[in-house]
Formats: sequence, C-alpha cells, structure tokens
Amino acid sequence: MSAEIIWLCDRLAEADADLAIDLRTAVDVAIRDLQEIQAHWGTELALERLAECRSMLRTVLEAS
Repeated sequence: MSAEIIWLCDRLAEADADLAIDLRTAVDVAIRDLQEIQAHWGTELALERLAECRSMLRTVLEAS
C-alpha cells in the first residue's frame, strides 16, 4: 500500500487567490511553513516556502 503525501502549503500554493481559508488555519499553516524554512535555512526551498507563506498570509489578511 502506498500513499501520496500532500503538504497543506503545497495545496495552498496551487489554489486560486480567492481561497476561503480562516485566519486560524492560516496562522497554523504559517507556523508549519516557518518551521520548514528554519530547517532549510539558506536554500531555494526555504525561499520558496517564505514566498508562499507571505502570499497566503497577505491573501487571508486582505479577505478578513
């Protein structure tokens, strides 16, 4: 048996800009993203996650 793991931050990055996400979920996702950024500090992956996190938080803030 196998499964495909889909990280929430990856799904958010692929979603439309008008994604309906509540502020609590956005903060939870941001905390997870920040942990990943810290673990991969100085890499291209960290920069990508940083941009995704910033974009998601900006979108949620504008929608709230």
